Amino acid sequence: MELQILWFILWGVLWAVYFMLDGFVVGLQMISPVIAKTDTEKRILINTVGPVWDGNEVWLITAGGATFAAFPGTYALMFSYLYTALLLLLFALIIRGVSFEFRGKVDSPLWKGSWDKAIVITGFLIALLFGVAFGNIFQGLPMDGAGYHGTFFSLLNPYGLLTGVLFLALFAMHGALYVSVKTKGELCARAEKWANIFWFAVLVLAVAFLAYSKIGTKLLDNYFQVPLLLIIPLIAVAALVAIKVFMSRNSWYKAFTASCVTVLFIVFTGVAGLFPNLIPSSIDPAWSLTIFNTSSSQYTLKIMTVVALIFVPIVICYKIWVYRIFRARVTEDDVNTPEAY
Repeated sequence: MELQILWFILWGVLWAVYFMLDGFVVGLQMISPVIAKTDTEKRILINTVGPVWDGNEVWLITAGGATFAAFPGTYALMFSYLYTALLLLLFALIIRGVSFEFRGKVDSPLWKGSWDKAIVITGFLIALLFGVAFGNIFQGLPMDGAGYHGTFFSLLNPYGLLTGVLFLALFAMHGALYVSVKTKGELCARAEKWANIFWFAVLVLAVAFLAYSKIGTKLLDNYFQVPLLLIIPLIAVAALVAIKVFMSRNSWYKAFTASCVTVLFIVFTGVAGLFPNLIPSSIDPAWSLTIFNTSSSQYTLKIMTVVALIFVPIVICYKIWVYRIFRARVTEDDVNTPEAY
């Protein structure tokens, strides 16, 4: 296997794992106003993700770092063409982290209410901006030898917005299912109710996304050229159906696991459809940024492969350990301790 192809696969895996892990945090942020009715319940929500949310960001940093190191040409032009959107995304991620940490520092309704709003708003922004960005990458950017012929507002096209809304619904469902396995009582019951509602939204939006992708983009062309790839979206569909089956049986841990698989394979579906492009050109395919015309040298990729083989398993083992340590449900008693958020 060529090293460019290997790193394209790793690039896709890093993004998929990031969305799987941070997706439930973003979803929890967005749905917090409708499932958390008291200050204690809001604190419980924050404490369900408190030990893990910053660790999840490692996968985002690694995905960005892998893009920079393996495909520097794509990294440079992507951060140039999508500068405003990515800058807004960066601010949202920063404010989200600050909100979690600062909310409980002052015992004031105004103080806490302001940070609660920041938590919700940044959740929506993170999901929407990621969705819009990847939607535009999936359909291709208007770029050629003269550069990018678009603006920030041209990113807000129907396909980009559809992908953004799909990310909103997907992360909201994922977050609700996470809350259902991490809390108890009325808070858990509300999360279970909303998980069912968001499931239907994801189903409708996923169908619309696939239909639009077939009609308006070349994202699905690889699947018709290499039918074996159809296993990827089929797993995503099977996992989405499994979520509903497990919810109907009140098997919430299994439903959340199926949700993780759904997020992973929805992202894999998009990434596999891009190959060998990283950012296609909607003007002329000859100007597309591919894994071959924007990659680092073979020597660099070899060094990166050795480093990845050593450290990625370590990170995976660490994450498994962390989630195992903090696997218990969070209760009111847990948030009444000095170390709680």
